[in-house]
Amino acid sequence: MTGARGPGPGTGPGPSVDGAPVGRYLLDNRQAEAGVRLAAIGELFDPATFRMLEATGVAAGWRCWEVGAGSPGVAAWLADRVGSSGRVLVTDLDTSWLSADAWPDGTVPAGVTVTRHDVTTEPLPDGPFDLIHARLLLVHLPDRAEVARSLAGLLAPGGWLVIEDADPQLQPLACVDEYGPDQVLANRVRSGFRSLLAGRGVDLAFGRKVPRLLRSLGLAEVVAEAHFPVTSPVSSVLERATVEQTRAGLVDAGLVREDEVERHLANLSSGELDVTTAPMVSARGRRPVDRGVPRESPPGGDR
Repeated sequence: MTGARGPGPGTGPGPSVDGAPVGRYLLDNRQAEAGVRLAAIGELFDPATFRMLEATGVAAGWRCWEVGAGSPGVAAWLADRVGSSGRVLVTDLDTSWLSADAWPDGTVPAGVTVTRHDVTTEPLPDGPFDLIHARLLLVHLPDRAEVARSLAGLLAPGGWLVIEDADPQLQPLACVDEYGPDQVLANRVRSGFRSLLAGRGVDLAFGRKVPRLLRSLGLAEVVAEAHFPVTSPVSSVLERATVEQTRAGLVDAGLVREDEVERHLANLSSGELDVTTAPMVSARGRRPVDRGVPRESPPGGDR
């Protein structure tokens, strides 16, 4: 999941899964497989993201904030849209994959600022913004509703907040066509992965709640849609990278055996396994021009 992290500095000890405290991001971008995951996520979901962002009318001169960017794909698209008269702030807790050579032209575009930032603990940047976008981020944050409230508070009148997040419970399978033992194994591995996520405080049903969350923040013109590929070679690349990143946790927790992980990876390499991802719910809401954003907390039950 792009750019997501758990609690920031100062978080005390608590329950753990595989030695990691609840709330710690399971798929750390500092791991070797992270670059593969980020590239696959971009290839799978960028078209849906760009459609949602384009619907906001983003244009020259806009001020945008890409929160928890992970990699530069979306930020580069925004930079092209806002042009030299606009600006794009790009933040992540780990900016390793946002270095100059990662951008399409081998350099950070003019008007783009990349900076390390923890949206859960550090002071927010100066606003206001015409567009704030976060993809596959909030679902991993313990105080996701409060973070969303903070983001909405930085919108300019008429500005848009676009939140895209996963909903693993909406479609929990890796193989929707479970016709044989390899597909059964793939779905068991995916079930184990969901268990690890839940153990870290991830709300596995968060995606469907985003439209309600946006309305609770006083945003209007709320629109949402869901997207997931039924099968794609890129989905298999993403699945392999995810399993390789989490295999120790899966095995140590007794969710799958080491030999089953190896068998699943071999099945992925064969090209015969149709795997999908959890649906990504893309939602947007607009700050009304004639009134501000409510300061009260959103409804409970969103964690």
